[in-house]
Amino acid sequence: MKASFVSSSAVSNAMRYQIGRLQADLVKGQKEVSTGRVADTGLALGTRTGQAVSLNRDLDRLQGIIDSNGLVKSRLSATQNSLSQIASAAQSFLGTLTASTSGDAGSTVTLTDAKGTLNALTSIINTSLNGEYLFAGINTDVKPLDDFSAPGSIAKAAFNTAFQGHFGFTQSDPLAGGITTAQMDNFLTTVVEPQFLGAGWQGSWSNATDQKIVSRIALNETADTSVSANNAGVRKLAMAAASISALFTAEMSDAAKKAIIGRSLGLVGEAIANLSTEQSQAGIAENRVKNASDRIEMQVNLFKRNILDMEGVDPYETSNRVSTLLTQIETSYALTARIRQLSLLKFLP
Repeated sequence: MKASFVSSSAVSNAMRYQIGRLQADLVKGQKEVSTGRVADTGLALGTRTGQAVSLNRDLDRLQGIIDSNGLVKSRLSATQNSLSQIASAAQSFLGTLTASTSGDAGSTVTLTDAKGTLNALTSIINTSLNGEYLFAGINTDVKPLDDFSAPGSIAKAAFNTAFQGHFGFTQSDPLAGGITTAQMDNFLTTVVEPQFLGAGWQGSWSNATDQKIVSRIALNETADTSVSANNAGVRKLAMAAASISALFTAEMSDAAKKAIIGRSLGLVGEAIANLSTEQSQAGIAENRVKNASDRIEMQVNLFKRNILDMEGVDPYETSNRVSTLLTQIETSYALTARIRQLSLLKFLP
């Protein structure tokens, strides 16, 4: 008779190795169940791994453009709302000027409305969204418009200096009562107009850039997605409101005031037309952003389907595999516990 033996230590080590392998497979299986994709793309796809990496990279890029378009859409929507408010203020101011021309509104009413319009214009133009000024061009961290009514205003100081330099006295000087219509027209044309419609605008009034924000709204498409405070509508409305605010003093002659109202009436009418154009352009940009986002969404869905075809796993098969692994591990634990309890002493008489 030949006696053979089996080492309980060898059996125990073999079980330990088996449990380790099962645990590694379990971790991989649980990852696949939670993500719905293969745990190791390179191992599962082999030579197609490069294609999967390329698809995922393009998908991330498209997703980034969609997120960016969301911010652009918010900026354009806020810009449209602001332009509507400015246009509404301009329309109301135009009504006051028309009434003033016909004598239905006095100087005090006209002056009050001019100051209110200028304050509203300044406040709206200096609106910010997510920490960026909407009408600052590419200088989004700089307040675009100087507050004409604020103490120490550079624009107000420049205006007053220009008046005194042209006439030789201030607006509140009694000599202002002798200014004729022709003299005021000449002052508005040769001195005031360059401050608002010429180079003086960015010297005293505006910190905005003419350059608008250009956003990439699709892989091969960009669009202007902001409106600058330097647009003609804002300048003309500011000139009309500021001229009345600064020149409608008690000492100013009626002839001069009529000249100012006449000029302002034309400016505000033109400003409303210019603002309407800016609204239209902003609306076109909004539409382009929406269409681009819709197209990209379709591309993203197509890419996701392709990636899922390559990297996806069968959820039922994976779940069954995880359940089987858990059962095998529990069985291994039970066998290991029994082997550890084996002892020769238990079989000795």
